[in-house]
Amino acid sequence: MGFSTVREIVIEVCDAIWTRLGPIVMPQPTESFWKGVAERYNTLWNFPNCIGAIDGKHINIQCPINAGSTFYNYKGCHSIVLLALVDADYKFTAIDVGSYGRNSDGGIFSKSTIGQMLENKTLNVPEDVPLVTNGVPQPYVILGDEALPLKRYLLRPYSRCHLGENEPNKIFNYRLSRGRRVVENAFGILSARWRCFRKSLEVQPELAEKIVLAACCLHNMLCTDNIDPDVDISPNEELGMHNISGIRRNCTREAFDIRENFKNYFNSAAGSVPWQLNYVRRGRLQTDND
Repeated sequence: MGFSTVREIVIEVCDAIWTRLGPIVMPQPTESFWKGVAERYNTLWNFPNCIGAIDGKHINIQCPINAGSTFYNYKGCHSIVLLALVDADYKFTAIDVGSYGRNSDGGIFSKSTIGQMLENKTLNVPEDVPLVTNGVPQPYVILGDEALPLKRYLLRPYSRCHLGENEPNKIFNYRLSRGRRVVENAFGILSARWRCFRKSLEVQPELAEKIVLAACCLHNMLCTDNIDPDVDISPNEELGMHNISGIRRNCTREAFDIRENFKNYFNSAAGSVPWQLNYVRRGRLQTDND
């Protein structure tokens, strides 16, 4: 077949997948849906009031026609950004595709549809509930990494300067890192199933967006619940997708207090898990033995 014929077939198929399959495998979230995600998250990852983990990846593409530096990112490649919210079973619950690669910082989140809906409280997130019986109600949260800002609804880890000998902060970082592993694994599964993401997509940005949307729909359709939660299948640096970079942002006092409340819960008898102390101390114990 000719190049233009194959191109039209790919466009038609991707459009059909997103239009017909998208509403089935990635429906509009409701309050009951988020409560189910939070319950599943607490069961599998021991993180209460969590409705998912979020991360962004640069999807490398060939240099677009007459695009200048619009899609040129900090890695020296041209890309579009996939921002994804993932549930406890490695399924995409919400995605935002198409941000310019040059916007390689946490600002991608605030300008995205997901970020704006969370900020405007239009994503049907349930009302606050306590972490323990008769406790102070805490919001449902999303887990992010250092590239994203600390928000009332978005938890990020403590920076290295706040760790030192502070064991409670290290435990919080470990619990958050364990909980947000799902989003890295989801990207790893996506690139393993659809090998086009192992190199730059040789198409224009508009078609690249359609391909990413279709691949995410098919990923959700194929996902099962029998993946081992402790298996790390995150993508390596040689793939055609890589992390967004971070930027320092001002955070509200409320956001800091919410993170402190979760930290205190993870360090309490009600919220701790048996292995967390051994995990955060293992490097220090090895040094002491040496």
